[in-house]
Amino acid sequence: MTFQKLIIFFLLLPCTAFAEEGKTHLTLADAISRAQANSPRLKQAVAVTDKANAAIRVSRAYTNPSVEVYGGLQYARPIATPGVPGILQHYAATQTIEIPQERRLRRSEAESAATAARYGQKAVSLSVTADVKHAFYSALRQQEEIHHAEENLALVEDLHHRVEVEVGVGEKGRLELTRAEAELARARFAVRSAQIEYANAIAFLRVTIAAAPDAELDPVGTIEPRLTLPPLAEARERVLEKHPAIEQSRTDLQTDKTALAHERSLRIPQPTAFAEFENQPDLRFWRTGITIPLPLFDRRKGQIDEAKASIDQSQAVLNQRRLETISALERAYEQYQLADQQATSLESGSLHAAETAVDAARSAYRFGERGIVEVLDAQRVLQSVRGDLLDAQFARQAALVDLEELGAVAPGGNK
Repeated sequence: MTFQKLIIFFLLLPCTAFAEEGKTHLTLADAISRAQANSPRLKQAVAVTDKANAAIRVSRAYTNPSVEVYGGLQYARPIATPGVPGILQHYAATQTIEIPQERRLRRSEAESAATAARYGQKAVSLSVTADVKHAFYSALRQQEEIHHAEENLALVEDLHHRVEVEVGVGEKGRLELTRAEAELARARFAVRSAQIEYANAIAFLRVTIAAAPDAELDPVGTIEPRLTLPPLAEARERVLEKHPAIEQSRTDLQTDKTALAHERSLRIPQPTAFAEFENQPDLRFWRTGITIPLPLFDRRKGQIDEAKASIDQSQAVLNQRRLETISALERAYEQYQLADQQATSLESGSLHAAETAVDAARSAYRFGERGIVEVLDAQRVLQSVRGDLLDAQFARQAALVDLEELGAVAPGGNK
């Protein structure tokens, strides 16, 4: 029988090794790198920037000249002084003369729009990175949940085994075994629930880094250590000054102001110079001239009003974005402070007390001084404290990620 088990072990060993090799150990730095390379949102932002840069080249281009070439025959009419019959040739060229101010404003508008697109790309990059961090730390949290649930299951299984033996020899009543079985079922359910949540977290992480659907990810890392935040007023000033989303709104506003000046400059007529040469059978002539459109009916009032409305719209967007950013900053700042206080309090007091209570209850149970109910109650308290501590630690980490995205604190190094 032992020999058969040994054979089965060696047959299953390659499959187990292959399963382990199929998993990808993923650090936070690797996850961010993948997202930066594969994220559709970031690729879309890059395309918008490329489009804006192409618009600059469009704004710098000069108007192409037009060339006309005509040919034909001239016939003499039966009159007293007929024309000379023969070939007619006509050549002409026209060139629009751009107004220097209009050309300068057109280029300035395109360059400002490209700058806004670059700020938008940077904001999207920060958002993608923050999403990856949230997903990554959520997966790490679920790993810890599974670890805690499995530890609790191991303790309950040990208690169940002890009670089962004691009931079998008559030292305990049947009620003690019923309680142990109920707690064992509860502990197993907690493990399965944690595993389901972990699978959901991995699926979300896979989406944020644009990984293949069949990629087996194994996040590896720890949460970042606590830090001392700068004063809220200093963080608010830094965010309002440097956050890319606000910079993008400011640049959009400047773009719209330049667009208004551009529309006003287009009211100045753009003349068109022309020159032509004609070769007739009996004579040749050339002439030059200039064509000037008269702005009698269209003074571009509609376009100018539209540009003014765009300025008002961009100003409102800028104000709204400032309010939303400050609100997000204050919310993340307060969340970090509260979660840090809660985590520190639990680490320094409640967790140690709960662990000591479990050890004392288990020792008393082994000596027959306490029943299983006291041990289970102490274990539940410990699990509750561990869960609260885990919630506080990862709430603090989530707030830190939000603060990093807002630019209130510098990223603290990837694990």
